[in-house]
Amino acid sequence: MTKIDHNLKGKKGKALPIIKASTHQIAIREESVSKVVNKIVENDVALQDALRRGYGNFSAIARIIKPKVEEIVQRKVKLQSVITAVKRARGFHGQFFENIRGVIANSIINVRTDVVKLSIEKTRRNLITIRNLLAEYQEEFLQVSESISAITLVFDQKLFHEIRSLFKKEDVLEEKTNLAAIIVRSPKEIAETPGCIATFYSQLSRRQINIDDTTSCFTDTIMIVKMEDVGSAFSTLTELISEARK
Repeated sequence: MTKIDHNLKGKKGKALPIIKASTHQIAIREESVSKVVNKIVENDVALQDALRRGYGNFSAIARIIKPKVEEIVQRKVKLQSVITAVKRARGFHGQFFENIRGVIANSIINVRTDVVKLSIEKTRRNLITIRNLLAEYQEEFLQVSESISAITLVFDQKLFHEIRSLFKKEDVLEEKTNLAAIIVRSPKEIAETPGCIATFYSQLSRRQINIDDTTSCFTDTIMIVKMEDVGSAFSTLTELISEARK
């Protein structure tokens, strides 16, 4: 037997050493999972709402987002690690949720039924016409929003024919009748509190209520919906505010 054979024989049967992760390495991995879960929650309004209002089951949420977590960290992770991270995310966003809750709790709702939406092409002539409209109808409900190429007016349906006649037919991009305006008036803190308007929108979305148009003016959030949806929209936003006041 050669010396090499003898050495190989001596080593035969020896088990390879098992390398265990140190406590420090495990902590880094757990921190990584926690950061990823926190990021996923930050980018998902529905998850934020579920955690904020307490109707989301931690285990169920963890099972839903676990594949996404594994995709991001590029390794398998334990379900319990994700559950722990979800609980931490709720605590991390606690103050954020409380800030939103404070604004919503001090909000009030007004509803304006029978309104019309008229979108027109943005031209110099139309801008002058709208400026005159704002001066003439100061006592009426008349909301104007402007983009790069279009101007949208929302106003009382009783004024439709009168206002519509001021614009050329070829300048009219869209017109809709039988709408309602839901106006949520919030405290001035809404301007510095992220997530409030998204919460209003999310509340309507969960009830499958389409927002036909929306804008904000100072502390007012204005959402335009169909007349047939106004009852449900008012009810669901009232529930949201009532819950925030508890």
